Amino acid sequence: MESQRSFLLIGLAMVSFLLWQQWQLDYGPKPLEQTPTSVSQSGLTATTGGNSDAPQIINSELPTIVSSTNVNSKIISVVTDTLILSIDTKGGDVISANLADFPLKQGSKESYSLLRPSGEHLFVAQSGLVGRDGTDSKSRPTYAVAKDSYVLEGETLTVPLSYTTENGMSVVKNFVFTRGSHQIDVSFFVTNNSSTIKQVQQFGQLKQNMVEKDGSMFMPTYRGGAYSTEEDRYEKYSFDDIADKKLNETTKAGWAAMIEHYFVSAWVPPQDETNNIFSAVRQNTNAVIGFTGQSTTIQPGETVEINSILYLGPKDQDTLVQIARGLDLTVDYGFLWIISKYLFALLQIIHSIVGNWGYAIIIITIIVKGSMYWLTKKQYESMAKMRALKPKMDALKERYGDDKQKMQKGMMELYKKDKVNPMGGCLPLLFQMPIFLALYWVLLESVELRHADFILWITDLSAKDPYFVLPVLTGLTMFLLQKLQPMTMTDPMQQKIMQFMPVAMSLFFFIFPAGLVLYWLISNIITLIQAKIIYASMEKRGLQTK
Repeated sequence: MESQRSFLLIGLAMVSFLLWQQWQLDYGPKPLEQTPTSVSQSGLTATTGGNSDAPQIINSELPTIVSSTNVNSKIISVVTDTLILSIDTKGGDVISANLADFPLKQGSKESYSLLRPSGEHLFVAQSGLVGRDGTDSKSRPTYAVAKDSYVLEGETLTVPLSYTTENGMSVVKNFVFTRGSHQIDVSFFVTNNSSTIKQVQQFGQLKQNMVEKDGSMFMPTYRGGAYSTEEDRYEKYSFDDIADKKLNETTKAGWAAMIEHYFVSAWVPPQDETNNIFSAVRQNTNAVIGFTGQSTTIQPGETVEINSILYLGPKDQDTLVQIARGLDLTVDYGFLWIISKYLFALLQIIHSIVGNWGYAIIIITIIVKGSMYWLTKKQYESMAKMRALKPKMDALKERYGDDKQKMQKGMMELYKKDKVNPMGGCLPLLFQMPIFLALYWVLLESVELRHADFILWITDLSAKDPYFVLPVLTGLTMFLLQKLQPMTMTDPMQQKIMQFMPVAMSLFFFIFPAGLVLYWLISNIITLIQAKIIYASMEKRGLQTK
């Protein structure tokens, strides 16, 4: 097949992909705009407008929000090397969380705000005890704390909150932080000081306002819910899904999460127990997704420990896979995830050697293009055979004129006689396009590439080239590739379309991440070199190349 048709195939594939993305944006959840939150290393000051509600279970139903007052509660701050939190003593909810090791913008002293306490960008992590004797069944308890602020100084930090009920049950709610980790171990130590048996049930939930903002057509990031069950390792549950139908899944293990670009917030219940994954809508605009654990019976004089994990941090695949089965799949690589997974693994290996993600992209491009050299050779040889047939095809056109049926039959006989495969030039594209799209998702989703420096003016491979140097160079290489492959089309309109294709593709690359454009630029340069080598080889064998 003519090289120009190969370019057309690229354009059609790109347009189809982008149209599919736009459909996702029009009818799926849209990304939420990040709201900056000023943070000082001494702690956070926040309002409590986001947690004036209390979960409860009535007649074994899922947690339901009821109103309660916020008497004598206060906000305590927790500062570690990775997290800066605000915890409301009313319910012991995490109402604000900033990621201390992830700046909001490159070079900024302001850290990324993951959880927010109030307003249209409300996002909080709530937990407690429901059930017949649960402290959160009818209203939220106000815990007592020894200090107003906690700072991690050693390897671990425990923040204890205590509460004693009127019916003789004492609860200590511990938040345990570990240096270098975004995982928070949450545990309830429940002591039954009465003479009757007590029954409680743990819950954990994430509540987020369903505000939508318009996103970029070329950066379709997902913001919404996700969960895991024993049968399905990873399922998205968008805000629309939550609004349409309450989630109610009973499963062994499992987890519930809220996902956004590069980061995830997740509640992980005990993985050796049976849990219920649920969702709900509160106050018409707040989406809730979470879990309830097994019912726990506490005998008189007995103390039990009930545990769960709250993860607030980046989508680090190596970390997430250690926390719970399927949690690493929140790094959403789309329908080509299996290719993206291996590409990223190879990128990691290369990066561990060269220490620069830009160089890693260049090297992986060389590997990919090198491994496909034999296909590229077949493509150019097929194109040479097609060019050799051009005089015969012109003769067929003169003989049959506008009789398309006879023309088509004559071409097929000609291909068969000369042993030419008209589709031979498309095979490399069929292999390369999925790799291109898979790498697109790797560069879009992998938090490791967020703010990753390359060289000179390219200081963030996950953002577009600020001076558009890479897109211009990529367009130039595409133009050279087109010139290298002579135009055999006789239709003037088709010729104009092919001539305009490099310009159109360059416009797309102006808003793609610099890392992706770097990959395509290096790929084109290698293709130019390979084409020269292949043409030289064919000319030695007497094959037509011009």
